Amino acid sequence: MINGSDERFMRAALDEAREALEEGEIPIGAVLVKDGAIICRAHNSPITLQDPTAHAEILTLRRAGQRLNNYRLLDTELYVTLEPCVMCMGALVHARVKRLIFGARDPKAGAAGSVFNLASHDKLNHVIDVTPGVLAKECGDLLQKFFKDKRNSSGGQ
Repeated sequence: MINGSDERFMRAALDEAREALEEGEIPIGAVLVKDGAIICRAHNSPITLQDPTAHAEILTLRRAGQRLNNYRLLDTELYVTLEPCVMCMGALVHARVKRLIFGARDPKAGAAGSVFNLASHDKLNHVIDVTPGVLAKECGDLLQKFFKDKRNSSGGQ
């Protein structure tokens, strides 16, 4: 269920996504919230860091674990502009994130209901409450523009 803070925190995630765009990365941003305050934020950085695991969600979880001195991120909410992939959903489950709020669905690789549903898989030991579609159009438009510009700059290849 969307609450009054969801849009505000998703806008912060969109700010992170725009930073990724400025760095030439796929524009995905994430913020982690605990007790109504942002405790960590990050954006996609696999190209910059030369690290295939440097997704916005993973970087945010890493920073939060260090900040909270605990790999269990109990009672936290992750806001991310695109539905997480399998790797990121696995990390969210292991970290025990309470709630996932995402913007655009990922029909090719989404692991929070679009292709897979790791948020509430009956074989896993943690269930994550998922709220999809917060500022979905704005999040999706940013991604579409990035890929359109990329296709145009490479001559459609």
